[in-house]
Amino acid sequence: MSARNEVAPLQFTMVGLGRMGANIARRIQRHASSAQPVTINVFDVNPETVKSVAAEGFNGLSSLADLAQFNNAENPQVVWIMVPSEVTAATIKSVAAHLAPGSTIIDGGNSFYRDDVANAAWLAEYGINFVDVGTSGGVYGLERGYSLMIGGDKNVVDRLRPIFIALAPGVDSAERTPGKTGSVSDSEQGFFHCGPVGAGHFVKMVHNGIEYGAMAAYAEGLNLLHTAAEGIKHPTAVGSHSETKYDLDMAEISEVWRRGSVVASWLLDLTTQAYAEDPELAGYTGAVADSGEGRWTVQTAIDAGVPANVLSASLMGRFSSRGNDLYANKVLSAMRRKFGGHSEATKKTD
Repeated sequence: MSARNEVAPLQFTMVGLGRMGANIARRIQRHASSAQPVTINVFDVNPETVKSVAAEGFNGLSSLADLAQFNNAENPQVVWIMVPSEVTAATIKSVAAHLAPGSTIIDGGNSFYRDDVANAAWLAEYGINFVDVGTSGGVYGLERGYSLMIGGDKNVVDRLRPIFIALAPGVDSAERTPGKTGSVSDSEQGFFHCGPVGAGHFVKMVHNGIEYGAMAAYAEGLNLLHTAAEGIKHPTAVGSHSETKYDLDMAEISEVWRRGSVVASWLLDLTTQAYAEDPELAGYTGAVADSGEGRWTVQTAIDAGVPANVLSASLMGRFSSRGNDLYANKVLSAMRRKFGGHSEATKKTD
């Protein structure tokens, strides 16, 4: 009997087939080890989406109730939920209603780590395991792999290793850190068991807070360079400093920074790609959305009394980008006029 036949396939279901959910299923399908095969079911609230994805070689479920047919005490099923955070808790409860004790629910979305603790406690009453997986990689994860930050019971997480190995980028995605030798660690492969329930999403939350700060730093720096270039067209744009009036090419500057610079990064790669597609960024309004992770990071820093100056400022900058400071600026203008007779500044237009 072959080794493949000796090992029962992991029973895996992906619930939520949006931008990341479907690609996670596809990557597992492509990279699962023959030593531990995985049978993959897919479900989404949109039947047409299920039909489309299932056509790629997956077993499509018509409803969550179909999960019950896969309950097996000797081979408990694993259900990965990848839905918007606002419906995650309800989805967990809907899925749990059809699972047997010993099954595992994975929350791979961007959930608040404190919610993980509550969800895990509720599921434990029914004998269902819970694992939180902070997942980074976005729409590029199918080809590049996903960076996975995992929280949960060690025995449960260990059983899921074949899934994490299939999803992770692998050690060859980056040079080994100087001084590291011997066996490759999980973190070098691109996944890491951070600790108990909630730890994965806690680490991912801070990861996204850092992302906010890094993005803001690039944006502010490139804006300063852009303003210097504007000095050629509008001499008063940057004051009286003639040395700041340079005709600079943002696309070429971001390109050169990608090669050999200490600020090179994937974020910079994507920025350069955006410039190549739209050199003047004319297709963007400049109103930057924010998701829960940035707010949670700043609030957690406040709760812990830990300084997070850059992360906080980057979040506030996103609020400002959407015009949420317009009234405050009107008040400032009114005060200046009243106490000093000052005229309002001329509003810059492109």
